[in-house]
Amino acid sequence: MNITSAFPPMAPSVTPTRATASENPRAGQAANASNQNVQGLDAAQLEQLADLKARDREVRAHEAAHQAVGGQYAGAISYVYERGPDGAQYAVGGEVSIDTAPVDGDPQATIEKMRTVRAAALAPAEPSPQDRAVAAQAMQLMLQAQAELASELSERDESAGVSADSAEPRRVSQDASSAYQSVSGLGLDTEARPTSEPFRATA
Repeated sequence: MNITSAFPPMAPSVTPTRATASENPRAGQAANASNQNVQGLDAAQLEQLADLKARDREVRAHEAAHQAVGGQYAGAISYVYERGPDGAQYAVGGEVSIDTAPVDGDPQATIEKMRTVRAAALAPAEPSPQDRAVAAQAMQLMLQAQAELASELSERDESAGVSADSAEPRRVSQDASSAYQSVSGLGLDTEARPTSEPFRATA
């Protein structure tokens, strides 16, 4: 899946009205001189060029944010270019491919991966509709993985409970022996250390 930058089409530049030389020769000459630069561009072209440069900066920053946060799951940036009145190419759109496939057989790894994917999709200052769609998909996959993980932990707890029930007579005997040794001054610390809780990632 790709996360893209979506920008509205550029509005055509409007050429400002200028007095003709026949109406006012001096005014026409002054206007022509002020509207020309070293590249030979008039005022309308300069305005178009400024818009293209601003768009180029915005697009590149947008896609760079996706790629930086996506890390190993993000692909190369692909740009759509438009030629400016100065002859140079400017980026007016782009996309970054991102791996949204869950990790087979490992819901915990899937949770971690989808957290990164979601963060990458929402990394730009102004996420596009496609970016938000990718983020929503990552959230859905994350919730599914959390449900799978909870189911696995529940099954483990049930299995542990069965084992604990079968070992109950032995534990009672050990407790009685420990109490006797303690009274006799020969006590040993047989208290089991609590097991650590499994880490559960949240959205």
